[in-house]
Amino acid sequence: MMAVSGPEEIAVIGNTDLTSAELENNIKNTMVEIEKGTSLLRKMEISVGEAEKRTGKNTVNMLEIYTVYLIETRPVDAVTEGITPAPDSLWRRYSEFELLRNYLLVTYPFVVVAPLPEKRAEIVWHKLSADNMDPDFVERRRVGLENFLLRVASHPVLCNDKIFYIFLTEEKGWKEMVYETGFQAKADSRLKAMNAAFRVKNPDKRFTELKHYSDELQTVVSQLLRVRARVADRLYGVYKVHGNYGRIFSEWSAIEKEMGDGLQSAGHHMDAYAASVDDILEEEEHYADQLKEYLFYTEALRAVCRKHELTQFELEMAAQDLASKKQQKEELVTGTVRTFSLKGMTSKLFGQETAEQREAKLQVLAQQIEEGEETVKEKNTESDEFVKTAWVDIERFKDQKDRDLKEALISYAIMQISRCKKGIQLWTNAKECFNKM
Repeated sequence: MMAVSGPEEIAVIGNTDLTSAELENNIKNTMVEIEKGTSLLRKMEISVGEAEKRTGKNTVNMLEIYTVYLIETRPVDAVTEGITPAPDSLWRRYSEFELLRNYLLVTYPFVVVAPLPEKRAEIVWHKLSADNMDPDFVERRRVGLENFLLRVASHPVLCNDKIFYIFLTEEKGWKEMVYETGFQAKADSRLKAMNAAFRVKNPDKRFTELKHYSDELQTVVSQLLRVRARVADRLYGVYKVHGNYGRIFSEWSAIEKEMGDGLQSAGHHMDAYAASVDDILEEEEHYADQLKEYLFYTEALRAVCRKHELTQFELEMAAQDLASKKQQKEELVTGTVRTFSLKGMTSKLFGQETAEQREAKLQVLAQQIEEGEETVKEKNTESDEFVKTAWVDIERFKDQKDRDLKEALISYAIMQISRCKKGIQLWTNAKECFNKM
C-alpha cells in the first residue's frame, strides 16, 4: 500500500511501534546508551535473599497479612577485590514488582519483558498447597522474583533504566517516581488493541506468525505442565504404597527368628524410599517453575505483537485520511465528485459554491494535506524503528528460550534417571537383605 503526496511517494510500511519522540525519551531515561549494552550484573550483584510475612493495613484501612521480599545488592568491584561488604538491602512487596513490570511494558513496548512468577499456584499436583502464604510456595516465588530481577538486569536495554535502578537501591519514594513518569497515561487500552487487531490491513507477516507461535507455545507448555502434575500425583501414590511394604516386613519380622533381621532391614529400606518422594517432587517443582516462566512469556510476546498491530493500524488510518483529503482537493479543483457524498447532494440541491468559498476550502485542505503528509512520514519512521528494535529483541529472546528450555528438559531427564536408579538401588538392597536371611 502506498500513499502519494505530490511529487514524493511515502511508503506505508506494514510494521510498527514507538514514535520517534517516545524512543528518544526512553533513551534519555537510561543511565547508559543502549549501544554500550553494559549489563547491570557486571556492576552489581543482585539477589532476593529471603521472604517475610507481615501484617498491616491496606488501602481501605483493613488489616491484612502479606509477604515482603528482601532485595540485596552489592558492588561487583568490592567482591572481586577480595572485600565482602555487607549488602545494601530493602524490602519489596509482590505488588511493587508488578508495578515495576507494568512500567517496563509501557516504556519499552518493543521488548519481550520477563514475566513475574505466578501470584497463586496453578497447574499443581494435588498434594501441593495452592495457598499463596504456604512457605514452600513463598520460597518458589522468592526464587522466581530473583530470576525476574536478574533477567531485567542482564537485558541490554532494560538494565540501564533509572527507575529499575532506583527500585533496587531506594526503599522510599520509589512509587512516587514511577508515577511521575506518566507511564499509566501511555498505556494502550485492551479495547483499542483489539480493535486494531481486527481492522489492520497490512501487518508484518513475521509478527503475525510470532503471535500464532506464542499461542501454540502456550498450549503446548500448559499441556506439558498438566501431564507432569498427573504423573506427580501417581508417582506420589506409588512411593507411598512402598511404605506398606515396610510395615508388612516389620510385622513379619516379629514372628520370625532366622529371617527376622533380613525382613526388618528390608522394611527400613522401603520406609526410606517411601519418605523420599517429598524431596523428589519438591525438586520437580523447580523444573515446573522454569516451564511456567515460558508459559507466562507467551503473553509478553503477544504484547509486542499487539503494539505492532496498534501502531500499524494508526499508520494505515493516517494514510487513509491523507488519501481522503487529496481526493477532496481534486474534486474541488475539477468540480467532479467520484463517489456519492453529502457534499455532492448539497451542491445539486442548493447550487455550486462561490469561487471564494472554494478557494477558502482549498487552502484549508492544502494545510491539512501538508500536516497529513508529515504525520504519515512520522508514522513510517515509527514503524521502521519499532520493527528494527522489536525484532532484535525477539531474536535475543528466541536464543534465550532455546537455551533455557533445552537445559531445563535435559536436567529434568537427568533427575528422572537418578530417581529410577534409586528405585533399582532399593530393590538391590532388599535383595541383599533377603540373601542374608
